[in-house]
Amino acid sequence: MEPATDAFDPVAFLRGLDALHAGGDGPEAVERYLGDALAAAGDDPAARLQVLNEAMGHHRSVSRHDDALREAAEALALVDRLGLAGTEAHATTLVNAATAHRAAGRQQEALALYGDARAAAARAYPAGDRRLAALRNNLALALAETGDHAGARDELAAALAVLESASVDPGTDLDIAATRSNLALECLALGLEDEARGHTGAALAIVRAGGHREDPHAAAMLASHAQACLLAGRPAEAVDLYAEALAIVARAYGEGSDAHAITADNLAAARRALAAAGPAGSGPADAAPAAASSPPEAAPAGLTGMDLARELWEDHVRPMLAERYPAHRGRIAAGLVGHGSECYGFDDALSRDHDFGPGLCLWLTAADHAEIGAALQADYDALPAVLHGIGPRVETARAQGAGRRVGVFEIGEFFTSVAGRPEAPAVDSPHEWMMLAEATLAAATNGVVLADPLGAFSAARNGFRRMPEDVRLARIAQRVGMVAQAGQYNVPRMLDRGDGEAAWLAVAELESAAASLVLLLNGPNAAGYLPYYKWRFAALRRLAARPASRLPEVHRDLSEILRLASAACLGGAGFGEGGSGSGPARERLEAAIERMSARFVAELRAQGLSRSDATFLEHHRGEVQSRVRDPWLRAL
Repeated sequence: MEPATDAFDPVAFLRGLDALHAGGDGPEAVERYLGDALAAAGDDPAARLQVLNEAMGHHRSVSRHDDALREAAEALALVDRLGLAGTEAHATTLVNAATAHRAAGRQQEALALYGDARAAAARAYPAGDRRLAALRNNLALALAETGDHAGARDELAAALAVLESASVDPGTDLDIAATRSNLALECLALGLEDEARGHTGAALAIVRAGGHREDPHAAAMLASHAQACLLAGRPAEAVDLYAEALAIVARAYGEGSDAHAITADNLAAARRALAAAGPAGSGPADAAPAAASSPPEAAPAGLTGMDLARELWEDHVRPMLAERYPAHRGRIAAGLVGHGSECYGFDDALSRDHDFGPGLCLWLTAADHAEIGAALQADYDALPAVLHGIGPRVETARAQGAGRRVGVFEIGEFFTSVAGRPEAPAVDSPHEWMMLAEATLAAATNGVVLADPLGAFSAARNGFRRMPEDVRLARIAQRVGMVAQAGQYNVPRMLDRGDGEAAWLAVAELESAAASLVLLLNGPNAAGYLPYYKWRFAALRRLAARPASRLPEVHRDLSEILRLASAACLGGAGFGEGGSGSGPARERLEAAIERMSARFVAELRAQGLSRSDATFLEHHRGEVQSRVRDPWLRAL
């Protein structure tokens, strides 16, 4: 479907966009349609403003945050150019721009824009206008992401009142369902589980009664009700609801979107809960037998560093901040991020011999750290050092002093200790991004944030998470080239020369490039960054276990390649080759490399990063490079 190109028709544009969404054509079709519409709008500022407002929403939904923020800036400039301050168009654009900033992790900018939007809406919209409810819904989400769940609940309650009074048919009104769904999430955050279940049940009834089951917004309602079911001890229902939501998200936003990754993670968690619950998982919580709970002495075996951090926060740190720092508790972020297996969720019983135990990070702005940092550190040091018989922490030398991993930190100094710089490079500084190792980026963006009412820590952390698309493509091109050079070319070449050691080193380069390529093709927003070598396979296995992850087979390919390389290159047991450069192990090694390379070729083509059907990956490197816009990056 293509918008008219002779003269931009706003009614036809919106009608065509609605038809694409209703027909489930997918994000690629919407992307093409919006691009054609923007070209048709040309230099007409009013037409461009309309298309940009729609494009912001689309790019936000498919996790192309840099594009959404660029469109927000252009749209707001057009509002000024057209003299639309205080109008409905101004309010609408401010809401869309604020929501783009919120989705990109820029909570403080989002809250400021929502404030401007509320002022513009008060002048432009009549009392009871449904758009006021939409504004309050979005503002509530921004408040929730900074930890202000009570404020978010108040905004959503006000939005619900507007919608219920304005709706022609509240029983089938999807906006009411969405608001109730959001309200349920805030109730859950505040511990109001009965109220949450009431809202999710009502939202789900609207989805069913109104025939909205294929609407992208229905996924949020399904996921909210699934979470409420999980908390109520009904994991079987949660699994079904999350699966239904995931299917809708995949069709609407694509498998590489943030929404898909989050929903997939939630589905996996629900499935684990169902497996743990056994037959009792299909019924309500009170149907579970009392014997299902573990005796207290069994609890430590499964506790992770994140579990300990959460308990320390809820039972000790949060109450301490409320009592001793009431004026600052709304400005202090808490969580566990940085170096160490516990920050990746990879810790186990073997991890307890060093740098493990009750602990978390408290992050302050520079001004707050200067004011209360020393006192807060002293209070932190006085917290219980042992939980469930675990602790106190035995810290290695590298985890002390400037390298300490828990305690009180100034935000910029924390990221400097982890990533070598206080904040992420700017989008227009690709050379600085290319200097950051993926393991460094992984350490800066891993872990869990337990609270961040101010949003300053999350804003800095999310900056490292948003690798510019040009940088991602440049790295993909490099990794594609290395898989071709080290694996497809040099492994057999070195074996031909009888230099088994050189072939083994080529395999090592192949493994590093291939593991990185898997994460990059899944996208940092959805999959994170590849950690340092010790945890590479753990990260690949975890990603592969996610429903609908890209290239889930590669970690098994790499395992086979390393096993076969031991025999083919160095004469591993059972093959009797001694690195001679010929024999069954070599043949199987080269076949495994080609099989993995074919998977990469298929994925590059599926993502539109290459049109070549060549089996040698070097031919695809140039295809990927051609899609890099920055000339410096393209020349690497």
